[in-house]
Order: sequence, then C-alpha cells, then structure tokens
Amino acid sequence: MMSDENSTATVNEFVFAGLTNDPTLQIILFLVFLAIYIATLLENLGMIALIRASPRLHTPMYFFLSNLSFLDVCFSSVFAPKTLANFLEDKKSISLIECAMQMYFFIGLGSSECFLLAAMAYDRYVAICKPLLYPVLMSPKICNFLVAGSFLLGLLHSLIQTVFTFRLSFCGLKINHFFCDITALLSLSCSDTYINDLLIFYVAGLVEVITILSVLVSYTYILTNIVRIGSAAGRLKAFSTCTSHLIAVTIFHGAILILHFQPKTSNESSIQDVSEKILAVFYTVVIPVLNPLIYSLRNKEVKDALGAIYRKVRGSMTK
Repeated sequence: MMSDENSTATVNEFVFAGLTNDPTLQIILFLVFLAIYIATLLENLGMIALIRASPRLHTPMYFFLSNLSFLDVCFSSVFAPKTLANFLEDKKSISLIECAMQMYFFIGLGSSECFLLAAMAYDRYVAICKPLLYPVLMSPKICNFLVAGSFLLGLLHSLIQTVFTFRLSFCGLKINHFFCDITALLSLSCSDTYINDLLIFYVAGLVEVITILSVLVSYTYILTNIVRIGSAAGRLKAFSTCTSHLIAVTIFHGAILILHFQPKTSNESSIQDVSEKILAVFYTVVIPVLNPLIYSLRNKEVKDALGAIYRKVRGSMTK
C-alpha cells in the first residue's frame, strides 16, 4: 500500500497516447481537426444568430435547437484546443486538474445533450399530438425549465462520475486516448474500481435508458397520430418536422451505445483500440459539426429564414 500511496502522490499530470505517433500524420490530423473545429463554431454560432435574428424562428422548437447549438459549441471546445495543441507537441501532457475538468465537462455536456434531445422529442409530441394545447404545454416558462433541467441533470451526473473517479489512486501516467476518457483513466488506477464500474453501468446506463425511452415513447405517439391523418400530404408534412431530430438522435445515441456499452474483450487488440478511438473522434468532433447541417439542410423554415437574412443584407449593401 505504501508504494501505491507514494506513486499517487507524484501524479500531477497525465500523458496522452494520442491518435498517432507519425509526425506527418499528426500535421494532417491537426489541419483536419482545425478545419472541423472552425466549421463547428461557424455553423453552430451561425445557427444561434440566425434563430435570434429571425422572428419566424422564435418558437419552442428553435429555442431548443439554439440551446443544442450552444451545447455543441461548448462540447467541441472541451477537446479541440487541447487536442490541436497536442498534435504539435512531442509530449502530449495534461495536468491532473485540467484532466478532471475536461472529463467533467465531457460527461456533463454529453449527458445534457441526451436530456435536451429528449425534451425536443417531447416538444414534437405536443406539437403534433396536442396542437391546441401547444402554447400552454410549451410556454416559455416550461421551455426554460426543460433546458435548465437538462443542464442540471447532466452536470449532476458528471459531478458524481468525476468525484468518484478522481478520489482513486493512479499508478499509471499514460492515458491510452486523446482526451481524459473515464474508462481510460480507470485502467490507470491502482485502487478498487468496482464502485466506479457500477456507477458507469447503472447511472450512465440509466441516463441513456431514460432519455432513449422518452424519445421512443414520444415518437410512438407521434407515429400513431400521423397514421390517423387522412391525406398523404398531411402525413408527410407532420413527419417532416421530426425527421431532422430523429436523424440527430439516432446518430448521437448510436455513437454513445457503441462507444461506451460495447462488449469488452479480456485482451483488447490494437484493432479494437483503434476502432474505439475512431468512434470517440466521431462522437466528440464530427457530431457537433453535423447537427447544424442536419437541422438546416432538411428544414424549410431555416432555409427561408437564411434566405430572408441574405436578401436583407444584400439589399442594405446595394443601397
């Protein structure tokens, strides 16, 4: 035990294994990640600005969407700056405090997005199944409550996971990842991680189950209601308001389930290690840049609002 205590006393930083050790490939990845991060910021901040500037988009649906864009900006910014810097460094290190903060916001913002996507499904359920009650059931007060609740529940879940992780003793320094992933950190611990494994399985699993079930129940009622609509045009119009959200939910939760809840082999191969890192890149880097595209390319109201802003700006420039 004394050796464990002595080893943990000197642990004040970790070193990332990163995605590759090839200098040329690191430069290529730096440029790719930088381009994606800039696109993420421009798309999501642009979506927020568009929603604020367009009165026709001042509805609960777009209120949730603007908060989703805000979440994606924050979520991407948890990883991108440090990852970009590490591509240019020989020693890809991170302090213990920075690692704890990165893991806290990674889990917190990711969990918040789970709850927010569930709230957006509820919004679509009310809009399609209870349209006459929509102004009451989705009042500004209720919308603010749902968004605040999503953030609070996500950050509370993250606080539990982070506190129980960083109370452990760490005997290793090298994290076999490009960010402070909880499972990679637990593998470095020389303490008993039984409670941590239970927290990941039951608490994180509960977050997934509750939010996925909420979406499934909402869309079960939605589809039942759509089937009852007499005209094909009416059914198509009703369902078209849900397709973007369904695509975003499927991609987001699909990545989480594959990344965190796939069966682990006793002797993890290099192929499995690489596949997990690729999935992590998709979850942390690609999804935040995809969401604005999913909601804008398939949404006539967003396209119309963007066209109106463009015409207004162009008209002011020609005067």
